[in-house]
Amino acid sequence: MNRSILIVICDFLLLSLVTFSTADLNSIVDEGTRTSAKIDLNPNQSGSRQDLAAVMKLALEDERRTRDRLVGELTQTKDTAGKQQNLLSEREKLLAEERRARERLMSELTQTKDTVGKQQNLLTEREKLLAERAKQIQTFQQNLKSKEQQAVELEQERNALEQRIALSQNNLQNLRQQLQSTAADALISKEKVTAMEEELRRQQGQAAGFQQQLKLMAASNQVVQAEKQQLSTQLRVAETEKRSATEQLVKSLDEVKIERAEKARLTEHADKLAEGVKTLAANSGELTKEIREHRPVAPNTIFNEFVTNRVHARFSAHRAGLFGLDVAKRKEADTVLVSDGTNFFALCHVEDTAVAFEEPGTDWESITGTLSRNAAFFSIREMVFHMADPRVIMVPISGAQVRELGCKIYRVATDPYNFQEAVLVGARESYYGECKFQIDLSTPQYLKMDRGLIRGLFGKFNPSRGDLVFNRTGDLLGIMANSSYCLMLNGFAGSGSLHFGEDVRAQRTSQLLAQFSARVSQLPFKLQ
Repeated sequence: MNRSILIVICDFLLLSLVTFSTADLNSIVDEGTRTSAKIDLNPNQSGSRQDLAAVMKLALEDERRTRDRLVGELTQTKDTAGKQQNLLSEREKLLAEERRARERLMSELTQTKDTVGKQQNLLTEREKLLAERAKQIQTFQQNLKSKEQQAVELEQERNALEQRIALSQNNLQNLRQQLQSTAADALISKEKVTAMEEELRRQQGQAAGFQQQLKLMAASNQVVQAEKQQLSTQLRVAETEKRSATEQLVKSLDEVKIERAEKARLTEHADKLAEGVKTLAANSGELTKEIREHRPVAPNTIFNEFVTNRVHARFSAHRAGLFGLDVAKRKEADTVLVSDGTNFFALCHVEDTAVAFEEPGTDWESITGTLSRNAAFFSIREMVFHMADPRVIMVPISGAQVRELGCKIYRVATDPYNFQEAVLVGARESYYGECKFQIDLSTPQYLKMDRGLIRGLFGKFNPSRGDLVFNRTGDLLGIMANSSYCLMLNGFAGSGSLHFGEDVRAQRTSQLLAQFSARVSQLPFKLQ
């Protein structure tokens, strides 16, 4: 109830009591006195009514100002929410544009690499063709030199034959002259003339043979000249092709230089693009992370995720009672798994375990516990009491056990003040709700839940110690130390531990529990 309305009601009751008391006094005194008393009390009664009206007016004005302030705060909150939603939309658009730009740059880089590869293959084929043309030119030059040497040898043989033919013709002329000179001589014997004729015929046969050889040599010379001409033509063609190939080679080399420069530029551009893509990926990751950290999740989604990934914890403690009777205590609750980056823990409140903080403490003889999810089931080895508040219990588990459970490992909220609201989930009962929290400067490790603004969403919502507290992004804020304050999980340092087993008498649980009970009693009263 509003304080101002309560004040108005109290004033009204007080004035009514004064009015009724005045009426009783007027009935006791005599008539004369009654008249004067009534005259004296009526102004007081009118003043009281006026005071009541003034008080009610002030209360209404106070209530109007309070309502106007709440309306202003609601409008401001709606504007802030709208701005945050617009900012998230702009960031999502920016992320989509950067993603499209990155895909476009990667496509251009792939096309550039394909083009460079094709040009490199074409250059390799041109170099092979030029090498074959150079070999052909070298072969033509060798053939041409061989043919020129054969032509020189044939020319020398032809000159030698011409000299021998000239010599034979001179000899024939001399013989003819001798025949003419001896024809007149009658004394020359017939045998000498016959011998000379035979010699003449032989010389003529040799001359005819020499003429035939000369013709053959001329024909061979013509063939050689034709081959020489053909080789010269082929050499000129080869030289032309060589010049053309050389020009193409120079052009190709220039193109190669240009392509290499372009390739270097493209490589540099590709490196820059790769760096830009990496930077863009990093920025995109950071932007995605920032959007995820600032995007609120519906409480229904958070609760559904909790139901899907919760782990069921059971605790049992036994000791011998009076007359040898066994005294047992059993507790169970649902919890989640968290990690500090290296180790894994299941969280719960000490009230959810079979032990309790009390003075004097209890000497338990055996303490056992289990964690289970679906078909996975294993025993608890120990529980660790949190350094900041020993009421928060951490149950260490191994990586193999985490894989066997197969549930989500919750992140601890890095910035617990991103949102004004938190989602509380019951660890012992199936309920959850939405609640605003406040920062209490006197208790920096705790968040104060505004119980006047709790809105239950499912089940009978009655927040109590041991409830898990999540922020609006689904990260774990902490665990309720009592019904009003939540311990923020800034670390997982322990202040002591209790090993489970069938015989724990050597650990003197009474002393340990009494020690932690004394620590809790030293906390501020609002945290106890």
